[in-house]
Amino acid sequence: MTFRFLAAGAAVSFSLLPLAALSQSTDSPTRVAMLDPVVVTPTLASRTADASLSSVTVVDEKTLREQQPTDMADLLRGQPGVDTTGNGSFGKNASVFIRGTSSDATLLLVDGVRLRSATAGSPAWQYLPPQMMQRVEIVRGPRGSLYGADAVGGVVQIFTRDEGTWLNMGGGSFDSWNLGAGSSIRHGGTTATVGANYFDTDGTELRENSDDRGYDNASGLLKLSHQFGDKGSVGVFGFRTEGNTEYEGSTPEDQREIDYMLQVAGVKGDLWLSDSLQVKALISEAKDESEDFDDGLSNGIFDTRTRTANLQTVLVAGDHQFIVGGEYQSDEITSSNDYDETRRDNKAVFGQALLNFGALDLQGSLRHDDNDAFGSKVTGAAAVGYKLDTHHRLRASYGTAFKAPTFNDLYFPDSPPFYYSNPNLKPESSETGELGVRGQYSVWYWDAALYRTNIDDLISYDASRGSSFNVAKATVEGGELAMGLEWQQWRAQLALSALKPEDEETGNIIARRAQRMGRVDVDRQIGQFSLGGTASFQGHRYNDAANTQRLSGFGLLDLRAGWEFAEHWTGRVVVENVLDKEYATAQNFSGWNYLNAGRSVMVSVSYDTP
Repeated sequence: MTFRFLAAGAAVSFSLLPLAALSQSTDSPTRVAMLDPVVVTPTLASRTADASLSSVTVVDEKTLREQQPTDMADLLRGQPGVDTTGNGSFGKNASVFIRGTSSDATLLLVDGVRLRSATAGSPAWQYLPPQMMQRVEIVRGPRGSLYGADAVGGVVQIFTRDEGTWLNMGGGSFDSWNLGAGSSIRHGGTTATVGANYFDTDGTELRENSDDRGYDNASGLLKLSHQFGDKGSVGVFGFRTEGNTEYEGSTPEDQREIDYMLQVAGVKGDLWLSDSLQVKALISEAKDESEDFDDGLSNGIFDTRTRTANLQTVLVAGDHQFIVGGEYQSDEITSSNDYDETRRDNKAVFGQALLNFGALDLQGSLRHDDNDAFGSKVTGAAAVGYKLDTHHRLRASYGTAFKAPTFNDLYFPDSPPFYYSNPNLKPESSETGELGVRGQYSVWYWDAALYRTNIDDLISYDASRGSSFNVAKATVEGGELAMGLEWQQWRAQLALSALKPEDEETGNIIARRAQRMGRVDVDRQIGQFSLGGTASFQGHRYNDAANTQRLSGFGLLDLRAGWEFAEHWTGRVVVENVLDKEYATAQNFSGWNYLNAGRSVMVSVSYDTP
């Protein structure tokens, strides 16, 4: 099924080759940058998406401002290879599955800093405000040989705003409103950026005949950097988001909420020692803090602090590039629960070669991690790309990765009613092979990929055993097709994904994974006006490992319009879930579905300068 899906997509793509031929004379640097953007996440070095030899998607600033997503689920839903689930809308627990792997097997970076809960394992996707983002890079496939633990399914890197001056005011359904402002100022080689945003909503009911569950989010960022000509740069940066979210308890009358805080901060610099030798350094700290309240009483504190020092040496030799580096990382947790261990350290060394021989590109990387909790792991990756002609490139890659056991997996205290931890757990390990082809033209592109991931020592939890354990094996086979168009005043993106995430022990589909996903974004500029829409779909999924609790698939339609009524000023209307579709991607342990927001309307006015 997957292969037929990809073959059909490729056939459609090749049938449009005459359009590509007709458009070669209309190349535009701006258009090319949008269709083949420069990315840094796949290789730690600046490469175009085509030359990175990776399956990568970029959500750029223009897309973020036009679509006005209220949370990461809106932004990521239906992107190639990306599946999202959540316990309702507006700040409720959310998961991101890249290529069928678990949510804690996807690495989240914010301005280059790893951010996640060391106790739960997963990033708190639901608390990240899109209003403070400038661009998002989504890399699909293993990156353990560059980033270490948890980069099994892929890496999502968020770059916060650092250009222009902006002001945004808006409000709409569910008594929601948003206010944000910021500015980036440059003087000589010095750049300073400051920004803040506040979002508040009464929310919606998460189950039938319940109360609305609200959410608020306050975020801010501060950056200061200086460029020493072409010799190097140094900078400090910080981003923080905090607030409160209400959620559903065991009964509709339960009043439960979480106070949360996410933060990244760091110092970074680079220095060219010669024309061919560069040194990069990053010292950072990330925090993920939450406190759970039940009827106003504190019910649990789970705080993570991760400190990291990363040093890289980059050698440029003609068309080749070599990167050698080392990393030290320390995780510390503070909790109202008495964990058996509250700290673990990880030391790593890694290297990468990026080689170019005309039409042939070769990439190889290797990393060794030594962790206090689970010992040593070695991961590696290799990729080869070959340009068939000016517009088409074949690529093939193989990579290994691993997911580290969390503090909950290893050290959660065994006190009734919780029996969770197993200090003998081993990390999950994976290997992935991928074959892809890309067509890159002046006004459009297409990219198709087939992959297979094998996962060993999958970490599972069984209530009858009373702990986590390594037993299960899983395989994920899949394919993706992505297309993009920039033609005259039209912008369009298409993404289709098909996969089979299977538990080899039972033959069942892994819980909460959809097997079919898709998304179409179309926008049209008409003078001072813009019109656009997003249609997305997700196939059915099973809420449980036994595949007995089936959640129906669904399709969503969002519409948007904008009017640039004065220079740099734009008014926008965004209507999400136009058809007022009732849908659920997760089910409570008591058997009821978590409801998502119905039709909503947001109206905003914004001021933006380049």
